[in-house]
Amino acid sequence: MLAVTATALLATGAATSAAATPSPAPAASPATPSAAADTPVERLIVGYKSRAAEAASDSAADKDAQAKGKKAGESLGFDRRLGTGAALLDLGGKLDKGDAADVMDAFRADPDVAYVVPDTRMYATAVSPNDTEYSRQWDLFESTAGMNVPAAWDKATGQGVKVAVIDTGYVAHSDLAANIVSGYDFISDPFISQDGGGRDSNAADPGDWTSAGECGVDEDGQPVPKETSDNSWHGTHVAGTIAAAANNGKGVAGIAYDATIQPVRVLGRCGGMTSDIIDAITWASGGSVQGVPSNPNPADVINMSLGGEGGCDAGTQSAINSAVGRGTTIVVAAGNDNANAAYFNPASCSNVITVAASDRQGNRAYYSNYGSVVDITAPGGETPVSSSNGILSTLNSGTRSVGSESYAAYQGTSMAAPHIAGLAALMIDANPSLTPAQIESTIKSKARSLPGSCSGGCGSGLADAGAALGSGGTTTTGSNVFRNTTDVSIPDTGSWATSSVTVTGRSGNAPSSLKVDVDIKHTYRGDLIIEIVAPDGSSARLKDSSDDSTANLLTTYTVNASDVAANGTWKLRVADVYSGDTGYIDSWGLTF
Repeated sequence: MLAVTATALLATGAATSAAATPSPAPAASPATPSAAADTPVERLIVGYKSRAAEAASDSAADKDAQAKGKKAGESLGFDRRLGTGAALLDLGGKLDKGDAADVMDAFRADPDVAYVVPDTRMYATAVSPNDTEYSRQWDLFESTAGMNVPAAWDKATGQGVKVAVIDTGYVAHSDLAANIVSGYDFISDPFISQDGGGRDSNAADPGDWTSAGECGVDEDGQPVPKETSDNSWHGTHVAGTIAAAANNGKGVAGIAYDATIQPVRVLGRCGGMTSDIIDAITWASGGSVQGVPSNPNPADVINMSLGGEGGCDAGTQSAINSAVGRGTTIVVAAGNDNANAAYFNPASCSNVITVAASDRQGNRAYYSNYGSVVDITAPGGETPVSSSNGILSTLNSGTRSVGSESYAAYQGTSMAAPHIAGLAALMIDANPSLTPAQIESTIKSKARSLPGSCSGGCGSGLADAGAALGSGGTTTTGSNVFRNTTDVSIPDTGSWATSSVTVTGRSGNAPSSLKVDVDIKHTYRGDLIIEIVAPDGSSARLKDSSDDSTANLLTTYTVNASDVAANGTWKLRVADVYSGDTGYIDSWGLTF
């Protein structure tokens, strides 16, 4: 018999039918509004349902855009087809959020439209360094808060694994040259591109420096940027963390130093556009993009150290889902706003590994985003006090043009994400049959606790490369902890979603204070009923449905399980009792 203590909502009870209550739940409202909502909109991304003529015909999409624009009093036209099949529509100028909302409402009212989202701007998620001196790569091997990478190198070095870095492109560097393969420049706007043209096969980074105010104004009317900024060479720094050459007598060693890097350029002056990023994800993973030659080196891993405000949009999610379906593992930065990553894109997308940043002492870095959408933490560094506490990697000295190759220490979740991309490459080298879900599950289950502090949620802890390459992904993470990190979809007003954990090596019965930690991604957690089922079949209700409109659930319940045997298969089962909202069990575990 199981009983739940006061930390849970209900005591032992039988299962309730998941489809018993047909009333729809209201849409969840984020606790923090997105500043992106105040940004003028120039283009829309529209996904049509497959039955619609507009889903396949550019002329039909153009006709539909003109008709809906006329209805809303605006001038719309078809721009191009994205790699996901969505249509990119030009609004004929910059619309404020009210006028753009009127246009989007016209599309949302059409039953043939699956989704419509603004084509928003994203930015690199590094924090600029304040010094270039660096003495050692503590992030790889220091015992306090390093990622234990040397322990993995006797099992894999990334040989034969292809990693796409969707970023600012690549500036030539001798410590990376041997591992670079041809990429592509997906920046369609010549102003952003800063290389004199639009899309082409040259992913070289000409620099992304900007003059004060060149990128417009923020929601407070302040110029963006406030001051002239120098070239970041962001993509080259990220690439070096993943796959800088090793054992060559100079510079730094990449985590997967025998992997190849494919630079895919989407960020330039003033950031980059969602539509270009969607096409880059599609192409890098082996999908087809109109007007772009097929990719001869589809990626096993994609790193996206970029992001913008606002939750994951349907267009980006569609591209990610298709890429993961093709077998590509996608790693993204959580963001640098010291805020909940649930309100940033693509950090809040499903089917990605979202990475927070830690400092040299193993605390969550002061700038790092946090929250239930974070999957894992990796070294991101903190440079304000000393550059020796940053992440050293390959760079260039040029401030307004290409200069000479160099090295510099940066900080940011941009620096944390490539640690995980490099680790994923090592895992694929060691076991090419691993799926993206298995890679994420193993990285999370083999993480260790942060040696410092983390407020707000840092995922499963600090990544450990040696452990991840060690024993093939068993769910046991310690003598007292048993976990399952495989995603399980929760049917919308359907049957139970069930995830199992097998407990072995325990003697006697379970404790009277069994801890059940639960991480569920769902757009309206009040819809959910959650139960724990013991090996003998007895069950306890952990959570009943409610009117709680908050997204996602990350919590721990305490169960009195002293009457049942500890060993055996335990099950977490979750039901969604209202229609209209979806989610999945991300991970859960038992602590004895």
